[in-house]
Amino acid sequence: MTTFAAARLVLGREIRAKLRDKAFLFSTVSFLFIIIASIAIPTLIGGGATKVAAVDSAAGAALRQAGFEIVEVPDAAAAERLVRDGDVEAAVVAGPRVIALDEQPDEVVKALSTAPEVQLLDELPYNRALAIIVPLAIAMLCYLTSLLFGLQIAQSVVEEKATRIVEILVSSVSPRALLAGKVGAMSILAFAQIALLAVVTVVGLKVTGTDAGLLDVIAPALGWFLPFFVLGFVMLATIWAAVGALAARMEDLGSTSGTAQMIVLIPFFAVIFLRDNPAALTALSYFPLSSPMAMPIRIFQQDAAGWEPFLALAIVAVTAALLLGVGARIYEGSLLRTNTRTSILAAWKTRPTAG
Repeated sequence: MTTFAAARLVLGREIRAKLRDKAFLFSTVSFLFIIIASIAIPTLIGGGATKVAAVDSAAGAALRQAGFEIVEVPDAAAAERLVRDGDVEAAVVAGPRVIALDEQPDEVVKALSTAPEVQLLDELPYNRALAIIVPLAIAMLCYLTSLLFGLQIAQSVVEEKATRIVEILVSSVSPRALLAGKVGAMSILAFAQIALLAVVTVVGLKVTGTDAGLLDVIAPALGWFLPFFVLGFVMLATIWAAVGALAARMEDLGSTSGTAQMIVLIPFFAVIFLRDNPAALTALSYFPLSSPMAMPIRIFQQDAAGWEPFLALAIVAVTAALLLGVGARIYEGSLLRTNTRTSILAAWKTRPTAG
C-alpha cells in the first residue's frame, strides 16, 4: 500500500470516528445554537419598528424615512389617546410637538431634528461597532478552532499510545501516513465546521433582514481568511500531533502540550490587545503564528496593500512546510515509545522502535 493510499484510509477512519463522537457533535450543535440565538434574540426583542402616531403628514414622512411605523391620526386628542393606551410609543402633533407617556422619546426627537451637514475626512466604510466585532470574531475563530481541534488531535494520539493500538496501526501503515491521515481529517472537519457556521450566519442575517450590507463589507477579509486558516491550521495540527506523541498517558498531555498551547495563546492575545496599533498589527500580520488572524483584520480595516496578503501567505506556507517536517520527525521518533514520556530531544534523535 502506498503512503498516499494509507493516509487516505486513515483519514476516512478518523472522520467516521469523529462524526460518531458525541463530544464533537455536541460542540458543533452548541456553536450553531449560539450563532442562531445571537441573531434571533435581538430581532425578537426589537419586535419590529417602533409605532409613532402623527397628525402632521410632513412629520410622518420624516419619521417613516427614519424607520418608524407611522399611525396617522386626525387630531391631537386621538394621538394622546393612543399614547395613553400604549398603542404607540409617542405621537407628533401640530407645532411640531412630541407627546410621550413618561419618558422622553429621544429617537423620535432626533428624527425630527434638523442637524447640520457633517463632513468626515476619514470616514469608515462600515459601522464603528464592526471595527470591534469583526477583529474579535476572526481572532476568536482562529484561536478556538486551533485549540479545540488541536487538543483533540493530541488526545487521539495519546489514546492510541495508551491502549497500544498504535502498534497495530504502525504494523499496517507508516507513521507518516498515520500522521497525514489524522491531520488531514481534522483539517477537513475544522473547515467543514467553520463553513457550516458561516452558512448559518449568512442565512440568519438574510432571513432577519439585518445584514444591511455587512456581507459586502467583510467579504474581502473572509476571502483571505480561508487560505490563511487552512495553512495555519495544518501547521499547528502537526505540532499538536507531535506533542501528543510525546506523552505516554493522558496525564502526561498537560505537560507535553504546554508549548503548543502557548504557540496558540500568545499570538491570539497579541492580536487582540494590539489590533488598534497599526505598526504592531502590521508586524503581527507577517509573523507566521499570528498572520492568519492579523492579516485578515488588516484587510478588513483596509490597511493592507494589495501585495501584502500574498507575501504574508507565502511566509505562512514556508513556515508550515518547515513545521510539518519538524512535527513529523518528533511524531515518528516518539510514537512507539509507549512506556514513558519522551523528551523532544530524544524524539528528534531516534526513529520509532517498539517500546
